[in-house]
Amino acid sequence: MAEKLATLSFSDGTPSIDFPVLTGSEGPDVIDVRALYGKTGKFTYDPGFMSTASCRSRITYIDGDQGILQYRGYPIEHLAEHCSFLEVAYLILNGELPSQRQLEAFVGIVTHHTMVHEQLIRFYSGFRRDAHPMGVLCGVVGALSAFYHDSINIYDARSREISAFRLIAKMPTITAMTYKYNTGQPFMYPKNALSYVDNFLYMMFGTPCEEYKPNPVLVRAMERILILHADHEQNASTSTVRLAGSSGANPFACISAGVASLWGQAHGGANEAVLKMLGEIGDAQNIPGFIKKVKDKQDHAMLMGFGHRVYKNYDPRAKIIQKTCHEVLEELDLKDDKLFKLALALEKVALEDEYFVKRKLYPNVDFYSGVVYKALGIPVSMFTAVFALARTVGWIAQWNEMITDPDQKIGRPRQLFAGTARREFVPMGKRK
Repeated sequence: MAEKLATLSFSDGTPSIDFPVLTGSEGPDVIDVRALYGKTGKFTYDPGFMSTASCRSRITYIDGDQGILQYRGYPIEHLAEHCSFLEVAYLILNGELPSQRQLEAFVGIVTHHTMVHEQLIRFYSGFRRDAHPMGVLCGVVGALSAFYHDSINIYDARSREISAFRLIAKMPTITAMTYKYNTGQPFMYPKNALSYVDNFLYMMFGTPCEEYKPNPVLVRAMERILILHADHEQNASTSTVRLAGSSGANPFACISAGVASLWGQAHGGANEAVLKMLGEIGDAQNIPGFIKKVKDKQDHAMLMGFGHRVYKNYDPRAKIIQKTCHEVLEELDLKDDKLFKLALALEKVALEDEYFVKRKLYPNVDFYSGVVYKALGIPVSMFTAVFALARTVGWIAQWNEMITDPDQKIGRPRQLFAGTARREFVPMGKRK
């Protein structure tokens, strides 16, 4: 079969040039423009990388027009319904679903690495009690390299594997400790007898005063939330992890960089913004007025939790989290919860309003996840930290894939320079 080519022609006299067209297993073809600068002296201009594939990946596939999200070929709906988070983590890291024996071995290793170095606990006292959890998380995750420097040889497969286990195992502990430090409660050490999610909820909400028994419905809800957020292709934080990793930085530093990127309101902080928006609306009767302000270009009101950079259809994760939200509220007898009723009323209005329908502004996963977090008792300030806990496995898989990619080079985007052209230096005495 003949190689597919794309021809680029110029109007300035530069000769036309052919580029190979690469075809993936799914999704649109990609034009390989790596030779563009060498052959023409020109770059492409693509702010936000709207039309640029930055890497070749086998992990996650998204079709935004069709509302499809797949981890290693498996639809997110099937994984969220039938798998535990660690089962999905194994899939994302290794490419295949585990056998019973493989899963038990994987779970066993993660379970026995959940404790953190005791000296790391002292690190928390350097932060203010009211510090934002994401700021604390950035610092503590980055500091792991100073405690576990025996596994930061990125070119050694075994070292990368050890670092992966340490990060996946210790992130729930670090995240829960961040919450406990904020609230002034004592840290709760992990228990090997508990599952990954049970352990996280125990470390978050348990106290030495009384026995804490996680509710199975809430545990399952948290499992789904972690699965839904485990990876999402080349988003801002994942691209940050890959870019940091391309320089040869250690895995703990790279994941810390991902945490920092995730913190942004347009990324991981979106579910926090949804709760803030609902709080400002206050009541369903205020929705028409709020919608009117959103449509007004002169107003700065924003409809948070609707629309997505990738999805131009209903976010498949939103359907799952909506169902989960109903289950949690029913279990906790919060069916008449004002916040959730307000969210549903806002969703109904937005889905039926021609302004939003025409622009395909469907609810995304952030719209409901914030409500679920709040029902579970997780404070708004911790929402993005829990997101980071879930996304860690995806970051690690993407980082590891980047390290082993023969095409990998240090990231170095180009620019379209629009500043002052070269000029002569003027001595102080001659300046006007």
